[in-house]
Amino acid sequence: MARYFDIDDIIMEDELISVVYQVGANGVGLLDPGAERNCVEQGAKVELPFWLAHELHMRQAVVVSAPPCFNQKTRKEIQADAAFVDLRSRCPYFYEFGCKVAPLIGDRTIGSFLLYAFTGRYKEVLSKAHSSAFITTSKYLTLLTKEETQLYEAARSSMTAFKKWRVGGPRFERASILRKRKPTD
Repeated sequence: MARYFDIDDIIMEDELISVVYQVGANGVGLLDPGAERNCVEQGAKVELPFWLAHELHMRQAVVVSAPPCFNQKTRKEIQADAAFVDLRSRCPYFYEFGCKVAPLIGDRTIGSFLLYAFTGRYKEVLSKAHSSAFITTSKYLTLLTKEETQLYEAARSSMTAFKKWRVGGPRFERASILRKRKPTD
């Protein structure tokens, strides 16, 4: 419930995920746009939002399949050059979504894959935030996930504040009370 009203969490949990029904269900025809009847039969493969797939999985009504953003093609691209893979187009909330979906699909390699992807991109994100001109970084920003964009913005603002301080921003000053004290004999 801590993130119940978080808009990013709501958008992330609306990400579509493929499921296979383990039981038949009546009155859910709207979940499958191609369905002619108002029910889904056992073994039917349907795309559902993550929040609904999670609930149905907890009730053992569906089996969740790995999302395409965690397939072998994506893994190979990240292993080749993680810094320049367009993760935003695959899943804007790549890391958080991966953490939430991993227990449902039972793939123990997703955690290490997410760590590898993040560490491979972390250095490049900070490097671009600290040194690049805005023109070159605007194209780079389109490749970043929402989490990486927040990291980039935090690094950019800290570098801007540091440069402002170094050039002549407010310096440490003695408290006025210390100036008025006279030495005692």
